Amino acid sequence: MKSKMARTPKPRRRTRDRRPGRWLLQDAKARFSELVRRVRTEGPQHVTVHGRDEVVVVAAEEFRRLKGDLTGEALIAAMQASPYRHIEIESRRSRMPVRDVNL
Repeated sequence: MKSKMARTPKPRRRTRDRRPGRWLLQDAKARFSELVRRVRTEGPQHVTVHGRDEVVVVAAEEFRRLKGDLTGEALIAAMQASPYRHIEIESRRSRMPVRDVNL
């Protein structure tokens, strides 16, 4: 005789995200070397947590490009591309007095 008790559905097991460039966090941790290889060959890889993008893994050179060069090259390039690059800017400050240190 079968029981007429209501069955509670089993919690659904999350399946792997089959979209290219997307990884579940647990898969990204377990296959980190492959993730890094794919970043280099296929571009940025998204890591999801609970179905939402949490982080994007990018190559170091791409990160440096996005972050901007700390040497000021981006500022110089922007200034050279400006339509106002021919305008000279002079300081309005007067020269600072120099103290005699031999007193």
